[in-house]
Amino acid sequence: MVWEKQLEGSGGVLVVAFEGWNDAGNASSWAARHLREDLNAEQFATILAEDFYDFSTTRPLVHLAENGRQLDWPETKFSAATDQDILLLEGIEPHLQWRSFVEEITSVVTRLEVSMVITLGSLLTEVPHSRPVMVYGFCEDDETSSRLNLQKSMYEGPTGIIGVLNQAIQEHNIPVVSLWATVPNYVSGATSPKAALALIERLNEILPSPVTSTELEIACAAYERQINELIESDEDMNAYVMDLEYRYDQGEFEADPASGFGDRVERWLHDGANPDEG
Repeated sequence: MVWEKQLEGSGGVLVVAFEGWNDAGNASSWAARHLREDLNAEQFATILAEDFYDFSTTRPLVHLAENGRQLDWPETKFSAATDQDILLLEGIEPHLQWRSFVEEITSVVTRLEVSMVITLGSLLTEVPHSRPVMVYGFCEDDETSSRLNLQKSMYEGPTGIIGVLNQAIQEHNIPVVSLWATVPNYVSGATSPKAALALIERLNEILPSPVTSTELEIACAAYERQINELIESDEDMNAYVMDLEYRYDQGEFEADPASGFGDRVERWLHDGANPDEG
């Protein structure tokens, strides 16, 4: 851990997003980046990559700068809003030594007396791009879960770095909320500003200071227009999306236990964390 700036304990809320399998459509990482830029958050600490990444899988990037060629190594970076009521953690899901990696994070959480941790994710599932994005929330703390209208997870099986971090935070008796936005499976290769916006809107119901979303709203309009143009020329795809829209309008995708949507989220978490199974 490298501290660029020393902070005192503030009792702020930490928002966490990792690129990787839990970042379908780059929605969670986009939401975190938007939050950082809107808050003008400044970096204060970095978890160096050397011990946690396989550089043959996540390679450093080279770019040209005024003073010559520069290497950018993958990093996990902490940043903070001016008044430190909102903290951010952004990075790439590590490949190695997850326990040590999470210990680095929890050391910052306890040192800064963080009052709540919110982890962000996004998943591919059968939902229509033309309807509001479903955001599914988990929380194991009874008071927080009731206050924010969240559910306890009943999932058992393989998990990703978010699941490991969530467990570690809970063991420190700090409330942790995990928010997941849905991304249409038929546009899996496209970034999703709509899912990122849905995460921001849900975060605004929780965070002490709401953030603006005009930039994402503009991007959403272009996103929907481009997908509409894509499916209009494909009869089978158009029929598939119309069926999803009908099922959505019938309430099939409501984020409550009776709808079965939560089961779909749990299955995706299992399959994504264990891609070789089956």
